[in-house]
Amino acid sequence: MTLKRTVFFVSDGTGLTAEALGHSLLTQFEEVEFKQIRIPFLDNVEKAQDAVARINAQGEIDGMRPIVFTTLVNQQLADIVHQADAFSLSYFDSFLSPLEAELGIKSSHTIGRSRDKTDSSDYKKRIEAINYTLAHDDGITDRDLEEADVILVAVSRCGKTPTSLYLAMQFGLKVANFPLIPEDFDRGRLPSTLERHRPKLFGLTIQPERLTQIREERRAGSRYASIANCRFEIAEAEKMMRREGIRWLDSSTKSIEEISTTILQELKLR
Repeated sequence: MTLKRTVFFVSDGTGLTAEALGHSLLTQFEEVEFKQIRIPFLDNVEKAQDAVARINAQGEIDGMRPIVFTTLVNQQLADIVHQADAFSLSYFDSFLSPLEAELGIKSSHTIGRSRDKTDSSDYKKRIEAINYTLAHDDGITDRDLEEADVILVAVSRCGKTPTSLYLAMQFGLKVANFPLIPEDFDRGRLPSTLERHRPKLFGLTIQPERLTQIREERRAGSRYASIANCRFEIAEAEKMMRREGIRWLDSSTKSIEEISTTILQELKLR
């Protein structure tokens, strides 16, 4: 029987930091099913008290105390939230105090400090990267490929688009992606527009059975989704990538984060 627990991510900001911290820990417990609730923008006493009431109410419903991850800088608000009948883990208590001791300096304890540190030019670069990536999704255009940091190639439905957008949103990289299609296999070579940018190319592949499952959701019962066609396309794509010297990985069991990290390492991108 699967064990079920409720987890709260409580923050004075968006809650993304608390959620990222929590996810990295929770994924280590595969036998537990976690119901996850985010409470963002907790910036006054009333909101902190409401959060405590909500956490306690959920504990009564579950018959088991919730788990709470917090990234609250304001100590007064943190103390209130930690009064909840829950197992609480504070990001700042765990890491900030020891870091202060090591550096011999008190931190500013300023809400939103990480956002203040973000340079406006970096933000602008990220927006430009997202716009570029959307404009160069799935081979829409081959214009301005010299501006691309990465060009992903793969057969349809291997994960090119979500990986491209993750790289753009998280790292400000301009990413283009192109599908490998039967015409490319018939010619036995890459499209000419890509050959000029070979150092930027990175390939994705996938297990045929997994690709069939994905394509069936899009076009059930079609030749496009058939296992025979998926095996053919993948075999031809991998053959082409080997022949052209394109680095590639199997995305079947990897998360977008794992795929993106591999691409960053392989292409030595910053």
